[in-house]
Amino acid sequence: MRVLITGAGRAIGAATAIELTKAGHEVIATARDVSLLADLDVAQRLAMDVTSDESVREALERAGSIDAVVNNAATHGHGTLEEYPLDQLRLMFETNSIGAIRVVQRLLPLWRTRGSGVIVNISSVQGRVASPLEGAYSASKYALEAFSEALHYELRHFGIRTVIIQPGFIAPGMKPLPVPEHDPAYQGLWDEWSGLDVKVTGPSGRPGPEIVGAAVLRAVEDETTPLRVPVGDDAHLILATRSQLDDASFEAAMRKTLDVHW
Repeated sequence: MRVLITGAGRAIGAATAIELTKAGHEVIATARDVSLLADLDVAQRLAMDVTSDESVREALERAGSIDAVVNNAATHGHGTLEEYPLDQLRLMFETNSIGAIRVVQRLLPLWRTRGSGVIVNISSVQGRVASPLEGAYSASKYALEAFSEALHYELRHFGIRTVIIQPGFIAPGMKPLPVPEHDPAYQGLWDEWSGLDVKVTGPSGRPGPEIVGAAVLRAVEDETTPLRVPVGDDAHLILATRSQLDDASFEAAMRKTLDVHW
């Protein structure tokens, strides 16, 4: 299959390109900065800014025929919502959620006509469970999950599959947006929530992005893949717990597990 990956220059995107290539698929790797793709052994490397209509149009024209798309391009940032700059919030939504729709919209007319295609959208545990200081990122991933679920219902009739990949804490690789210094009133919150991934993932730390790449490979190849695919032990634990508990019970369990009191 010919598979286009957005945000392929770092971490999950690069690992996915490697996994798909090893499995024999033709990978079209894209990134805003095409120099980040130089070390990838792929069929094609293209510059693509998913926040730009023109950039997406040009890249897809150069890519040619595509059988599947992996929407991975994303940006990240921390900060309380009281202080979060709205221009950065808009950019995060443009990149993390609207960007995926911008790419998909150009692919769907042909895919509908031929009756096949696979959309793999890289979400996050944060797309189902929001946490303080990451409200902007969580909201953008919640939006991506909503878009993806709607696409699943709208497109399955045409033979087009949609899969949502939900990684837990993975070794970082996204380029974060800068945020201003926080108000001292929130210092206690920052102190409590900094480094909590260690409590979730354990002393071995975050797993590498290759586990996400392997999950994407299965999603592309296996027609029985469900709509949502958690990736990582922490993702399975958090999402299973969230689905079983009401809001108050989940919050109480989270606070006890992480030992947070803010």
